[in-house]
Amino acid sequence: MIISEAIKLRISELLEQNHLTAYKLSLLAGISSSVISDCQRGKVKEPTISTIIHICEGLDMQLKDFFDSSFFTDVEAIDRFE
Repeated sequence: MIISEAIKLRISELLEQNHLTAYKLSLLAGISSSVISDCQRGKVKEPTISTIIHICEGLDMQLKDFFDSSFFTDVEAIDRFE
């Protein structure tokens, strides 16, 4: 699985677990709702670590816990030469 897909699935999973909408998470994280929406739609191919840190802060979780998911097993980066 490519990293953007794993991040997309993880964000969706965390939203469901925390009973949040993408909009509510954006308010908690202090980032634009379009950033989260773009990650969920796969529009962002390589979300920045800064974006993920903001999401973690909004969910009151550590960065290591964000990546502690089976979605990140055998994850691959996108090919930059496509």
